[in-house]
Amino acid sequence: MKLTVRIWRQTGPGAPGKMVEYPVDDVTPEMSFLEMLDVLNESLIVAGEEPVAFDHDCREGICGMCGVVINGRAHGPEQTTACQLHLRAFRDGDVIDVEPWRAKAFPVLKDLVVDRSALDRVIQAGGYITAPTGAAPEAHSTPVPKPDAETAFENATCIGCGACVAACPNGSAMLFTAAKVTHLNVLPQGQPERESRVLDMVAAMDAEDFGGCTNVGECVASCPKGIPFFSITTMNREYLRAVRKH
Repeated sequence: MKLTVRIWRQTGPGAPGKMVEYPVDDVTPEMSFLEMLDVLNESLIVAGEEPVAFDHDCREGICGMCGVVINGRAHGPEQTTACQLHLRAFRDGDVIDVEPWRAKAFPVLKDLVVDRSALDRVIQAGGYITAPTGAAPEAHSTPVPKPDAETAFENATCIGCGACVAACPNGSAMLFTAAKVTHLNVLPQGQPERESRVLDMVAAMDAEDFGGCTNVGECVASCPKGIPFFSITTMNREYLRAVRKH
C-alpha cells in the first residue's frame, strides 16, 4: 500500500502548528495505524528530520495512551483505539489527516501529544473508595445484585483515552466522568462517598474547563470501550440527588 498522511506538526505548547504532508510507502493492510507511524518515523530519522511525536504504550487497546484524530474522527473510522486500527480500514492511495485531540482542557505538548492530566485530576477528586487496608475480604461477604455488578463492570472498562472529549463539539468530559462515578456509586463499597464523589468530580470537571454536554452523543459513538450514554443520565441523577441531600 501507498498512503499520503497529513500530520499536525507543532514543536511545543506555545508554538504555531501546521499540517505537513508525507508519503508512506511499503505498508501493508495488516499493519496497525501506529505501526504505519513507526514506518514514517524511521524514514524521517534516516532523512535527518524530526520524527513525529505521538503517545503510545501497550498497543493492545488497554492503556488508552494512543489518542489521535484520524480524518476528523477520534481514533479513526472504526470504534476502537488507534493502536488497534489497521490499515485495511483504508484503501491504497488514500490521503489521511492525523491531528491531536482538540479540546481546551487538552493543550498540545508536541505534534500529536496532548496533556491529558486533567482527566487524572477529575479521578483524584473522588474516584476512590474508603476501605481498610489488609487482606482482601471474602468475595461473597458483600452481595452485589447482578444488574449492579454488570453496570459497574461496563463502566469500569473506561480506559481514560479522552476520545469522548475529542469527539464532543463542546469538548465535554461528561462520558468519562459519568463512567467513573457510575462505576463506584452502584457498588456497596462506594456508598460512603456516594454524594461527595459526584459533587467533587463534577466540580473538578468544571474547574478543568471542559465544555458542557448538549446530548450530541458523539462521545458514545467514538468510545472504544462502548461506555453507554445512559451513564451520563445516571450521573445527572446522582448529582441531583446529592445536591438535594446537601
